[in-house]
Amino acid sequence: MLHATHQDPADFAVQIADSIESFIVATTEVARGDEPDSAVPFLLLEVSQLLLTGGRLGAHEDILPDERYEPDTGPEPDVDDLRERFAVLLDPVDVFSEVFDPYEPRKAPVAFRVSDNLADIITDLRHGLAHYRAGRTTEALWWWQFSYFSNWGPTASATLRALQSLVAHVRLDQPLQELDGLDTDEDLAEDALAEEAGKVMAEEIAAPLGLRTG
Repeated sequence: MLHATHQDPADFAVQIADSIESFIVATTEVARGDEPDSAVPFLLLEVSQLLLTGGRLGAHEDILPDERYEPDTGPEPDVDDLRERFAVLLDPVDVFSEVFDPYEPRKAPVAFRVSDNLADIITDLRHGLAHYRAGRTTEALWWWQFSYFSNWGPTASATLRALQSLVAHVRLDQPLQELDGLDTDEDLAEDALAEEAGKVMAEEIAAPLGLRTG
């Protein structure tokens, strides 16, 4: 089992909570759409920083909750509005394809949405933050670590690859293939993805991303 570097457990909890709260605040601000030209590069930065926090949780020894059953955190905040705002902001580059488990042989790509992923990540993080704000620090750390492995970590990793690829296409002046007609209720193999793909040139998305053309 890997262990984090020795440090005061209270300091570790504060650092993790501060990073998570910063991500939630920053990405929620992006979703408002006040600065659409810088949305994708800013999300790339924020998701990258969040995954550093996730890596610290993943490298830490197993965190065990104080209680056998998780205390009730109350009703979960609604993220539908946030999801919809991200979808509008990221259209038409919201849908991307991803292989969910790179160690599963010959796994076909699956369609995902960046907007769905961001909303799901924020839901997981908020759940732990509710425990933290209620003074249940160990429960919060347990939840963030568990859900890092089971949900928000893989989701954030996939999202980061999509955002990084999107920025790279523009910066390297490479045409970007549009998955025209592809949606998240479809499970398509590679040949089908290629058949579905349409042509969207990098210059058409450079301005909304706040990036220069070649």
